[in-house]
Amino acid sequence: MAKSPTTLGIILFIATMITFFIVYYFFSGINYFDTTLKVNAFVLPVLYAGTAFWSVKSYWNNHQMGFRQAFKRAFMPMFIGGLLSICGIFAFLNYVDTDAKKLLNYQYVQRQKSELDKEYLSARKILKHQKDIDELNQKYKERQVSFSPAAVKGKDMLTASHFSGYFAAILIFYVVLSLFFGAFFRTKTIHQ
Repeated sequence: MAKSPTTLGIILFIATMITFFIVYYFFSGINYFDTTLKVNAFVLPVLYAGTAFWSVKSYWNNHQMGFRQAFKRAFMPMFIGGLLSICGIFAFLNYVDTDAKKLLNYQYVQRQKSELDKEYLSARKILKHQKDIDELNQKYKERQVSFSPAAVKGKDMLTASHFSGYFAAILIFYVVLSLFFGAFFRTKTIHQ
């Protein structure tokens, strides 16, 4: 039985929030930011793609549909689930548990700093000429200033504008996936 895209979007929102709270309750700690990145990179795309596929396939089994309808059936659940999830996670981190927000921001900065250090050390091993080494050292010192306590104090990656940017990037995934499903599941008509 084919569920409406809106219903599937709400189910997807609930599944996303369950995933968010599982990560929040069981993995909040030293690796919270890294765990969040991994879930966002590997678990949620599979969940969203699976829901889009189910939405289109369950309707396609009993009905003919064109590209536009297949696209809509794939896109709408992901859009609804994603939008509600972004709003829910934003509200939770900014109004309910601001300590989790502070932890994520801190771990984000620390990760950026450790990535800079890794790049510096690997580049330092490769360089042979003193001029290149001096240039690398200068650039490294300039970048380190951006990680000073004064520079990091107001840094917040979980603002409304950042969440809007994240959602815009996620929308690209939704559109590409919906285009694929729309093209794949459309019913071809034969003109005589």
